[in-house]
Amino acid sequence: MKSIVSAPDGKSFLFPFILITSLFLMWGLAHGLLDVLNKHFQEAFTMSKAQSGLVQFSTYIAYGLMSIPAGLFMRRFGYKKGIISGLMLYAVGAFAFLPAAWFSSATPFLVALFVVACGLCMLETAANPYSTRLGPAESAARRINLSQSFNGLGWVLGPLIGGQLILGAAEGNDLALATPYLILGSATLLIAILFAFIRLPEMKEAGGDDDKAGVAAHPIWKYRHFVLAVIAQFLYCAAQTGIFSFFINYVMELDASINKILASRLLAFGGMGLFMIGRLSGSFIMAKFAPHKLLLFYATMCAALMAIVIMQLGQVSLYALYLSFFFMSIMFPTIFALGLARMGAHTKKASSFIVMGVAGGAFAPMLMGYIGEQSMAVGFVVPLLCFLYIAFFGAKGYKM
Repeated sequence: MKSIVSAPDGKSFLFPFILITSLFLMWGLAHGLLDVLNKHFQEAFTMSKAQSGLVQFSTYIAYGLMSIPAGLFMRRFGYKKGIISGLMLYAVGAFAFLPAAWFSSATPFLVALFVVACGLCMLETAANPYSTRLGPAESAARRINLSQSFNGLGWVLGPLIGGQLILGAAEGNDLALATPYLILGSATLLIAILFAFIRLPEMKEAGGDDDKAGVAAHPIWKYRHFVLAVIAQFLYCAAQTGIFSFFINYVMELDASINKILASRLLAFGGMGLFMIGRLSGSFIMAKFAPHKLLLFYATMCAALMAIVIMQLGQVSLYALYLSFFFMSIMFPTIFALGLARMGAHTKKASSFIVMGVAGGAFAPMLMGYIGEQSMAVGFVVPLLCFLYIAFFGAKGYKM
């Protein structure tokens, strides 16, 4: 562990790495709650499946709008101030759930989710590249996968908390929607205070291959592997968000004996549990296998599993859906690390564009909900197509 978070001069980055990793847990919790809100909004506000996709749209569209300003902010003020600003936005949006609960409408909650997501975008734009730079370049993919494993823990806890406090609340109790967010807002404020008083090393961008002997780097869009990584990240986030959002709908349609509380627990333990295991194991598997080869294999497996999900083969399809969580687990951080490889002075800017790819999650749920309004299984053709492109990126697109 120490070897992957050490500077060339032997200085340890372990403590900064731990602090940065705590952020991955916080935004994992926020995203994990979304998949419960999706089902809750269908019932509480009488929404169709496509309309309930507005939960994800209001969140992930923020990444598309905020990522470039976040990247510019980071370039001017550095990672630390970017992290603190992101945490403060996160807290403001979380506390906004309390006044939103007094209105019998989904709109105030969607606005609050948008503000939370603006904060999450700031955090991800800072924390993802910061994690890759806290140690040797050759272990960047391992390091970010290790950090993302705690993000996976947040994805497990989110549905459990949301299932108990939101889906388990009495009908018409809109205040229940605010409870988990008030807890998250308070925790986020404490973390922001900690970051304000802790000294973090500012990561200066090292030059890439074109930054030698004073030669200026190529324009960012000339880096083919980076451009294809942005597309891959967009499609991955579309696939992941769609699968997570409609897991509860799918299992309830597949088996009528499963209620929404049980479905949220299956999501937490069956799906997100495997997602976290995949993240944890991914960091160590990459010590033996090249990241792009692992990405190719995992994406191919996900495409095959989606085909089984679409065929609705009873328990076989349910287990296939579970397994897809495991094979999705390493995709986001691996695409991120491959896309940032040897970007040199462009690293912060490139990071903001790759984070902007998260906006793919804004559109997939509405599309999947529309296609799967009568049968949710049919909607899973969307992530199947996304995984086929990601397999291509792992095979050829990553090359510089």
